[in-house]
Amino acid sequence: MQLSRARELIQEQMAFRSGYNRNAVRLILGEVARVHGPAAVARLFREFDLQAHFELEPDADYSRVGL
Repeated sequence: MQLSRARELIQEQMAFRSGYNRNAVRLILGEVARVHGPAAVARLFREFDLQAHFELEPDADYSRVGL
C-alpha cells in the first residue's frame, strides 16, 4: 500500500469514532508497518494524532495486525 493511499483511508476512518473504524485503522497501520516500516507508522501517528483520536498506542508493533 502506498503511503498516500494509507493517508486517504485513515482520513475516511477519522470521520467516525466507532470500534470498527479503530480496527480499520489498525489494519491500515499493519499494512504500512509491513511495507514501509515502523518509521512510516510513527509519521502517520504524528500526522493524524491517532493516539488521541482512536486511543491507539504509537509504540505497538502493528506489523503483526491482520495476518
